[in-house]
Amino acid sequence: MSIDIRAALERLCYRYPSPLVDAISELEPGRRVTAVKNVTVNEDFFQGHFPGEPLMPGVLMIETLAQVATILLTEVPDRASIRRTWLRGVDDAKFRMRVVPGDRLTLEVTAGAQRGPLARVRAVASLNGQVAAEAQLLMGVERADAPSIHPTAIIHAAATIGAGTVIGPYATIGERVRIGRNCRIGASCVIDGVTEIGDDNQIFPMASIGLVPQDLKFGGEPTRVVIGDRNVIREFVTIHRGTAGGGGLTSIGHRNLLMAYTHIAHDCHIGSETIFGNAATLAGHVLVEDYANVGAFSGVHQFCRVGKYAFIGGYSVVTKDALPFVKTVGNRARIYGINTIGLIRRGFSQDTIAKLRRAYRILLHANTSRALPQIEKDPTLQSPEIRYLVEFIRTSKRGVGLRRPSRRLEEVVEE
Repeated sequence: MSIDIRAALERLCYRYPSPLVDAISELEPGRRVTAVKNVTVNEDFFQGHFPGEPLMPGVLMIETLAQVATILLTEVPDRASIRRTWLRGVDDAKFRMRVVPGDRLTLEVTAGAQRGPLARVRAVASLNGQVAAEAQLLMGVERADAPSIHPTAIIHAAATIGAGTVIGPYATIGERVRIGRNCRIGASCVIDGVTEIGDDNQIFPMASIGLVPQDLKFGGEPTRVVIGDRNVIREFVTIHRGTAGGGGLTSIGHRNLLMAYTHIAHDCHIGSETIFGNAATLAGHVLVEDYANVGAFSGVHQFCRVGKYAFIGGYSVVTKDALPFVKTVGNRARIYGINTIGLIRRGFSQDTIAKLRRAYRILLHANTSRALPQIEKDPTLQSPEIRYLVEFIRTSKRGVGLRRPSRRLEEVVEE
């Protein structure tokens, strides 16, 4: 069942920090849903519940069932009208079996009576065909209001504005623009061209999105901008649509922060969970992967890539691919060690960080063509992150920035 579980759970007001639903196996919209939860020992709650005898807490069993109930209530034909859900109450909860690491839970939620903002569901978690937990859940449902458009805003009649979206004074929305639910469009914003904006985005005053690119080869072709959900786009940000020669699309993922005066040029592709400092500038055809951080007043040359979890320091000039997991700073940019603080904040283990540090020590000591086979053959360096790093370097078309500062290598890699 092709459902974006994480996106669906964004409508749950509060939840355990990680989604507790791994897959949807059956869905009858508005009636019944069956999901799967794989219980693994590396989940955080097993560290303290209980040491030496891990047991999934009952409260998280209820949380898991509430997440499945949210999918049932929101994945309906008129889901555009549903803003969010939350758990209002639990009745007749019974926990009949222990749930431990290695178990695979089948979660079944069936819709009950709905009245106004309240919906009842019956939720059952089963283990090998036997009931492990069950409860009657009372879910709150908040429906989105009609769009709120300021009288001075200029909205083309053919534009699509989602429920709950608020458009501020003097904003201009073009004919082929589609804006999702619960967005906030600030005063004097201009959104034009073939532009699609997802749900729950905040676009601050004076931003410009979807206008023609600053490319002399552009001939007026109907290229696009696509922006995902829950992005924050601050004042005076400019995002230009693509060109025919570059694929025709400029795209931005989910939950990104673009600070004031950021510029995203034509045919750029931004992942999710990235941060752009004030006046960070991307030339055309740049790829910025998930969790990257581009510092204030930095510039990235056209056709460059910025790898996952990369940190580009302020006022840097990046003319080659910026490697993942490290700090790249300067004009021209050089490597200043592993992005340790950023990786720790994102939940990377000390073992993974140590492996990345050793891999970069090899890269900085040796010629790249010799370093890569050495890294691949080292059994102590095997991890998904190292494989991604090696593949990133091998697939680089502009070359990668492996220059180091003019100080001893030990200081660079040991930080």
